Amino acid sequence: MGHGHDHDHDHDHDDVSLRVKALESLLVERGYLATDAVDKLAEAYEHDVGPMNGARVVARAWSDPAFKARLLEDGSKAIAELGYGGFEGGHVIVCENSDDLHNVVVCTLCSCYPWSVLGLPPTWYKEPTYRARVVVEPRTVIGEFGYAVPADKAIRVWDSSAEVRYLVLPQRPAGTEGLSEDELAALVTRDSMIGVGLPLEPARA
Repeated sequence: MGHGHDHDHDHDHDDVSLRVKALESLLVERGYLATDAVDKLAEAYEHDVGPMNGARVVARAWSDPAFKARLLEDGSKAIAELGYGGFEGGHVIVCENSDDLHNVVVCTLCSCYPWSVLGLPPTWYKEPTYRARVVVEPRTVIGEFGYAVPADKAIRVWDSSAEVRYLVLPQRPAGTEGLSEDELAALVTRDSMIGVGLPLEPARA
């Protein structure tokens, strides 16, 4: 696996894009798919479904202890309070990071992922190298994403499935006590909710 979290090769990306466009054109041409339907779906994933939803969930948990308790007790139900759900978010378990424990998520069989709060899974999440290595050497793999988990902190790997998906609740960064919920959400990264990274520090947001 590479040493970063968005290492799509341009050539591979171009090939995939061309195949997708060709398939889309064929389906539209034969009447199986409407162009406006494709546009609406793309727009939904661009504006309505993605890591910004998960960031709002995390920010609410950081600023509202009662919501956080509900989130850890029943992730799907609490997430639904903010209007996020659907099939891919049907059964979400939220795993809280702490001073003693760091959580990281993988799907060893395929690429099951809580789309409603994280959007589409990144390419590296679907790669066999990540799926195999993070189970065996999570500390090394997380380090390759740029976060050196302290040696005295335990790491727990959660394996998603078609029935259960996981979302990491990262620790709130220090120095954020006076920030609003929107400002807190701006600190939350997709990688921190998968467990291969940390939230941004306030100065970097």
